[in-house]
Amino acid sequence: MALLDYLRSVRCSWGLTLVVASVDHGFRGAESAEDLRYVEDYCRRRDIAFEGASLGLDNGKGVRVQARAREERYRFFSSIMKKHHADFLALAHHGDDQIETMLMRQVRGSFGLSRAGIPVRRPFSCGEIIRPFLGVDKQQIEKYCEERNIHPRKDPSNESDSYTRNRFRHSVLPFLKRENPNVHTRFQLESEVLTADHLFLQSLAEKALNEVEVDRQKDRIACSVKALTRIPIALQRRVIQLILNYLYEETPASLSLIHIEEALHLLTHEQPSGRLDFPRGLRVVRSYDHFIFSYNDHATEAVAYSEVLDVPGKTRCPVGWITADFIADPGDELEGPERLICDADLVSMPLFVRSKAPGDRIAANGMKGSKKVKAIFIDQKIPRHLREQWPIVTDSRGNVLWVPGLKHSRLAKPSEGTRRYLALRFQLFEHIGEDMGK
Repeated sequence: MALLDYLRSVRCSWGLTLVVASVDHGFRGAESAEDLRYVEDYCRRRDIAFEGASLGLDNGKGVRVQARAREERYRFFSSIMKKHHADFLALAHHGDDQIETMLMRQVRGSFGLSRAGIPVRRPFSCGEIIRPFLGVDKQQIEKYCEERNIHPRKDPSNESDSYTRNRFRHSVLPFLKRENPNVHTRFQLESEVLTADHLFLQSLAEKALNEVEVDRQKDRIACSVKALTRIPIALQRRVIQLILNYLYEETPASLSLIHIEEALHLLTHEQPSGRLDFPRGLRVVRSYDHFIFSYNDHATEAVAYSEVLDVPGKTRCPVGWITADFIADPGDELEGPERLICDADLVSMPLFVRSKAPGDRIAANGMKGSKKVKAIFIDQKIPRHLREQWPIVTDSRGNVLWVPGLKHSRLAKPSEGTRRYLALRFQLFEHIGEDMGK
């Protein structure tokens, strides 16, 4: 009512045409219906165009009902804006509303722009939403109403602590006001700073997403782990949020900063594979250099990989580590399932570590001809879900030199004339060994 009175007082000097849109959700029966008639009568007596609606919603309790009420209310506002070709929808949220909203979202674990609270303006329907009162608090508005002889109606549900907002309003806000009577202006400034910072970082995140993304479908986005971890962590969080915003048609109320932090942990953890289950069936899967967000069960399947083996150095693969080094003499170091020793001068460099490919065969030690790698997995009882991730070490020509932990090739085998040795060691991740019963 204060906002309406204020806009009415400046409409001539500002050249405004006013249309009042008021909604009765139906939560309070005859009482809320009377509220609607009160506003209609106020507008009629002052020759202001009025548009009213009664939604007739049955129950005013519960998050879903409140969300539905908001959707219906804004749908009605949009229709009235289009009907009257309006440029702006002016709403009367004030500084105390801003404090409550920002605190509630922080406690809930919101991230990004939502932490900035209520925007002063934003695009809506055929125009914009504007909130002229965000810089003043409720006490100032009540004083304005008293001075202007305005008698607004009261909604008794605002006194009930069954609503989260009311608990903040009744318990937290008075304390903040005692500490600083102008705290609403501090929160509004913080909101505007957060908004500006977010919009800048968001533009950087959108550019970064284009650089780290390797695949995008309607229900799936895959990124490169290496590319994503190279960008600053502040952008990593926002890239993940962009992905979630893309895949969720409507962001679940249960989604929070905690989920983004869990995804970051999975992204940067030393174990190169893992999975998270997010709300509404969204899965986050890491498989070696692929970081996948998907509703599709097939996203949990391993992704093919191929990497140059660091020689000398340590290379990570989905199930463990492979360490490589040139040595002058193997000494007492015997070749075994977890260790391969080659004649370095007979190896065609560079070496690769990759997932198995159809038709892979190895010229295994101690046998004539070659054997299918697939058959080796079966013989060694490697679990089916690990076979697609198990490392295969090949030379630059594609010859299989080693199936770590399982079989060695007789190619590049050391002899009495070997002058320089290449030693490879395989270390299985502990959790993989547990899966295999080792």
